[in-house]
Amino acid sequence: MLLYNGHLLPATALPLPNRGLSFGDGFFETLVFAEGRLRYAADHHARMTQAAAVLHLALPAALAGIVWMLFVTQTTMSVPALTGAIMCMGVATANSVLVISFARERLADLGNSVEAALDAGFVRFRPVLMTALAMIIGMAPMALGLGEGGEQNAPLGRAVVGGLVFATIATLMFVPVVFSMLHERDGKVTMPASGVPNVA
Repeated sequence: MLLYNGHLLPATALPLPNRGLSFGDGFFETLVFAEGRLRYAADHHARMTQAAAVLHLALPAALAGIVWMLFVTQTTMSVPALTGAIMCMGVATANSVLVISFARERLADLGNSVEAALDAGFVRFRPVLMTALAMIIGMAPMALGLGEGGEQNAPLGRAVVGGLVFATIATLMFVPVVFSMLHERDGKVTMPASGVPNVA
C-alpha cells in the first residue's frame, strides 16, 4: 500500500504517469509508479515464499515417518520404498494445501490469523483424516507382505503408512500453528477519523 495524493492505494492501482506534466513532475510520477510496482513484486514474492514454506512443513515429518517405519520393520531402502515415499509426499502436500487454502479464506473473512488457523484445523480435520486413512488402510495389506511375493512390494506399503501417519499429525497440528504465526499481522486494518484505512 502506498500513499498517493492523500489516499492509501495498492501498488496496482497507481495511475500511469501523465504525459502532459512537466519533466520534473513526470519524472517524479514515474519514480512513484516504479516504486509501487517494485513493492508489489517484493510483497508478492514474500507471500509466495511463506505459502511454500507452510505447505511443505509436513514433508520433514513424512520423511521421519518413512525412516521410522523402515527401521522398525527392518526393511532396507529400495526402489519400492522410494516409490512409496514419493506417493506419501504427494498425499501429504495435498492435505497441507487443503488446510492452508481454507485458512487463507478464513483469514480474509475474519482478519485474525489464530481464529483462521483454528477454523481450518477443525473444519478440515475430517477430510484430511479420511484421505490419510483411505491410503493407510489401502496400503496395510501390502505393508504386511501377505501372500506369495508380498515381501517384494512390502517396502512400498510400509513407507506410505509410516510417512502418512507422521505427516497427518504434522498437517493437523503444526501447519495451522505456523500459518497463524506467519500471518499474524495480516488483515489487521484500522480506520482512523480521516476515513483512510491504515494497515498495521
